[in-house]
Amino acid sequence: MNASDRPRFAPRWLELRERADAAARAPELLHPLLEWLSARPAPAGPPGSTGGLVIRDLGCGTGSMGRWLAVRLPGPQHWVLHDLDPLLLAHAGARLPVTAADGTPVDATTRRGDLAALTADDLAGTSLVTASALLDLLTREEVEALAEACVDAGSPVLLALSVAGRVELTPSDPLDAEITEAFNDHQRRTDQGRALLGPDAVEAAVAAFERRGATVLVRSSPWRLGCAESALTAEWLRGWVGAAHAQRPELAPEAVAYLGRRLEECAAGDLSVAVHHTDLLALPGPPSAGSAG
Repeated sequence: MNASDRPRFAPRWLELRERADAAARAPELLHPLLEWLSARPAPAGPPGSTGGLVIRDLGCGTGSMGRWLAVRLPGPQHWVLHDLDPLLLAHAGARLPVTAADGTPVDATTRRGDLAALTADDLAGTSLVTASALLDLLTREEVEALAEACVDAGSPVLLALSVAGRVELTPSDPLDAEITEAFNDHQRRTDQGRALLGPDAVEAAVAAFERRGATVLVRSSPWRLGCAESALTAEWLRGWVGAAHAQRPELAPEAVAYLGRRLEECAAGDLSVAVHHTDLLALPGPPSAGSAG
């Protein structure tokens, strides 16, 4: 597919969500990942790198995964940041941590290109493939290709913050369920010939990796938004209701009135929201004693 076919995200939105993303990520997946990595020698990094772990961040955006994960992994790391947007790549590369959990060096290179075209050969020597808020934007064919490339390359995969299709708003509103259903349909839309998986992506990814012999662990990673996150909540509401309205134009003017009510509640500090996501860890090979679950 062409680069222009891929969604682009505003740095402001990515910056706004970073704190909520960090709080939501499932840290309990790091233990089985570290066990898996420690049982295998780290590949030699590319020329001029620190050596140690080679980590590829697909659709890196502003680099929030790198900022969260690099300081939680020990040992020298070389990050390869993949994205189509050169501005986001520059931002991500400039803000990656320079030291790992144990004080050893971290460095990075950036790579512009279509992640859907990555093959096992491209991933050769990769210690870990990561991505955030990406899986639900892929098609079933792209998920299958990603699983095949990673398993064939022998690389574990940490896919964070995939949309789960469930939202809880307090207080409730009679239109909540209809907006949620319309939004989920929008996430599953066909966009320029690509049938997006949306909230079905995690199930498809689990099946794709397990079919290739990988051990897959999934954990919940919800955003929990309250008064302290009112700016993010308001921006999320606009996007969430806007997508629902775009999918079902007949919802107007109910959707417009609903958004107005919810924004007023948000501004008054009277609204809390749980936006459910799922984190997925796929480890090539059968489960070990320490990775059950």
